[in-house]
Amino acid sequence: MQADRLIPGGCIGIVSPCHVGNREVYDRISFVLQHLGFAVKHGANLFKDTNGYAASARERADDFNAMIADDEVQMILFTGGEGAVELLPLLDYEKIRSHPKLISSYSDGTPILTAIYAQTGLITYYGADAGEFVDLREYNYAQFCKNFVAGYENRCFVSDSKWKILHEGVCEGTIIGGYASEFAMMQSNKYFKFDPEKKHLLILEEHERFSVPEAVASFLGFIEQSPIMKTITGLIFGQFSVNENAILMGILQRFGEKHNIPVVYTDDFGHGTRHGILPLGRYGKLDTKNATLLFGGW
Repeated sequence: MQADRLIPGGCIGIVSPCHVGNREVYDRISFVLQHLGFAVKHGANLFKDTNGYAASARERADDFNAMIADDEVQMILFTGGEGAVELLPLLDYEKIRSHPKLISSYSDGTPILTAIYAQTGLITYYGADAGEFVDLREYNYAQFCKNFVAGYENRCFVSDSKWKILHEGVCEGTIIGGYASEFAMMQSNKYFKFDPEKKHLLILEEHERFSVPEAVASFLGFIEQSPIMKTITGLIFGQFSVNENAILMGILQRFGEKHNIPVVYTDDFGHGTRHGILPLGRYGKLDTKNATLLFGGW
């Protein structure tokens, strides 16, 4: 299931499932989005710190569900932090199914993005969050338009870096994944499910600010020892560090060799300055020889 794209003047709802919003930062985000021609609505609890690190789970879920129910809102955009998984039992999946909207985030947004796709079939988007509009860069805005704005085609992923091929091959499948640690934990979460008859193309990222390469080996281990691994046809791994990390490259290369699947590393998405966008639930075809990722029909 695919939500309609943003139309000129379309409304973007901004919520905060994972942190306490900073008013100065979010005023800047709203200013930039409005300057680009979009309307903006803030969640009622965006700036509350009920739990210290965020508003209460109920308050955060109320904001999210209110944006889903609001017919003016075409897109829900939110930034990471901690605690998004607390919202999963409180989200109105039936309303999401009957009112499909563009939903995008990354990092700790992984549980929400993957649960919504798993529970409703709605394609969600990994890579763009509200924070990138504080200091908007050309590549990131081009990605935003290609994925979300009416009139732009999105038939292939446009890269802004040189891909490192760690295990060659061609594969295809429904794109699934997110932040590596969060996606690994989602394998035991009741709000995550998958079709064992489908093939899946895995996208993951992790960053040196939060993890060491050895931790990535653990996260991959949890994934490969979970039932979903039988459906994985390939892996695209996003930016871990500015400089190439030899230990991580070895971990990813061995993962590809062990399962005989294509594996590539790219700086195009993740916690760096590039925020390429990957649609969770859309069909993709990865070709390492040509360093391309093609998407299925809109």
